Amino acid sequence: QVQLVESGGGLVQPGGSLRLSCVASGFMFSTYSMNWYRQAPGKQREFVARVTNVGGTNYADSVRGRFTASRDNAKNTVYLQMNSLKPEDTAGYYCNSRIGWPGVDYWGQGTQVTVSS
Repeated sequence: QVQLVESGGGLVQPGGSLRLSCVASGFMFSTYSMNWYRQAPGKQREFVARVTNVGGTNYADSVRGRFTASRDNAKNTVYLQMNSLKPEDTAGYYCNSRIGWPGVDYWGQGTQVTVSS
């Protein structure tokens, strides 16, 4: 079965960095785009970044220039490098992929990122 397992979250001071990882299993990882979303308390889940199956990326305006999404198809892993973190980046971060046709959304359990001094 499809599994997405995130890790790498934690508490970091403003201006700091974290790298999130998401290990995927149960599907042909190299053929699907992988997404990162986040959800802050009391807010809707929002798109953060996407890395396509061939490594192309796009980002939400709020993180562009600070966050970098990448993938290692040999390790079935997608990454989110987060630099210059701000308190407003505090949220649960979730890995996602829409798999198959017409497509089913799969989600990881999330990893918490807290940016605070």
